[in-house]
Amino acid sequence: MNATEDLLARVALTWLTEPGTWSVHRLVDRLGPPATLDLLLGGGAPDERLAATVAARLHAGDPRAAASEAVTRTDRLGARIVTPGDEEWPVRLGDLSRLVLPGASRKVDLETAPPLCIWVRGGWPLADVLDRSVAVVGARAATGYGLHVATDIGYGLADRDWTVVSGGAFGIDAAAHRGALNAGGVTVSVLACGLDRPYPMGNAALFDRIAETGLLVSEWLPGAEPLRPRFLIRNRVIAAGTRGSVLVEAAARSGATQTMHRAVAMGRPAMVVPGPVTSAMSVGAHELLREQRDARLVTGVAHVLEEVGRIGTDLAPPARGPDRPTDTLDDEATMLRESMPRRGTIGADALAARAGVPVRTALRKLALLEELGLVTRRDAGYALAPPPGQR
Repeated sequence: MNATEDLLARVALTWLTEPGTWSVHRLVDRLGPPATLDLLLGGGAPDERLAATVAARLHAGDPRAAASEAVTRTDRLGARIVTPGDEEWPVRLGDLSRLVLPGASRKVDLETAPPLCIWVRGGWPLADVLDRSVAVVGARAATGYGLHVATDIGYGLADRDWTVVSGGAFGIDAAAHRGALNAGGVTVSVLACGLDRPYPMGNAALFDRIAETGLLVSEWLPGAEPLRPRFLIRNRVIAAGTRGSVLVEAAARSGATQTMHRAVAMGRPAMVVPGPVTSAMSVGAHELLREQRDARLVTGVAHVLEEVGRIGTDLAPPARGPDRPTDTLDDEATMLRESMPRRGTIGADALAARAGVPVRTALRKLALLEELGLVTRRDAGYALAPPPGQR
């Protein structure tokens, strides 16, 4: 079997059955792509559902002819087809082999096998780009708050040389892509249709920018339509191909939460940005935090990097307010300052008695407080220093 034969068979199988079909994936693992294609075309499908799918698709044309045409159209697009035997194949996608979604009953939740091949448009090697990547997903009908957060996270990740991966949709997806582009970084849009008809068309200019500086990626042949189930099929690739996924806003029923469930099922970091409890766009995100014990709350890029970065090198700094002169005071100095009268002066002996510290200690600490500009010495004793703006 040569590489061309293998590639054409994989493309034909993708045309014949939807990506993610487990029965096809297992046959390819056991027999190889060409033999699997021959088996299915000869009526040897191992189950009734697959047999019915193959029979229905054959009414639309010849799989081998469709594959040949797809290769030609791919070349015209300036794109390429990447298969598991290629150097730029993302090995992390192999984790889909162990993806099992608890309680799954729908076809899109059951058929989660790894891709047979991937169409790529853009100059970067796919494996290299996805090696340091984070998915940022969320609601299409995003609020101003969500758009701001997604843009900020996209910018911050790209600014730190991480690839931002999303689905190219309106709302959070587009905001994350634009944030990465504004930082001069690399972003990848994983489509649910052919590379020659990226959806939604309203983001056509955005897709062109991504293709120029990042990558457009799809499991579907050129010309494939953006059918609703394909978005959920696509989401498993977003979850598997990245080091972790961040959810920024999601309604109660949201496709973005499905990406997060797939990330959790594969043991990937699943991160959720909290939102206002009064917003309908926060319901799905907050429910994910409540239901998934492995989901982590994040509020910015530092938290995201702590989850997906190298252990010990990408820790987020603890949240704290601005530094103040009083932060360095020990207990005795703090007690002396707090015991100072709000107005007027006080002698060292009286202040020591009020604070409950020895006079000699009080004198040492008062010198420190004076050096820090917290108290001033006067003829009658010591007084609190006025605020910086009133000095």
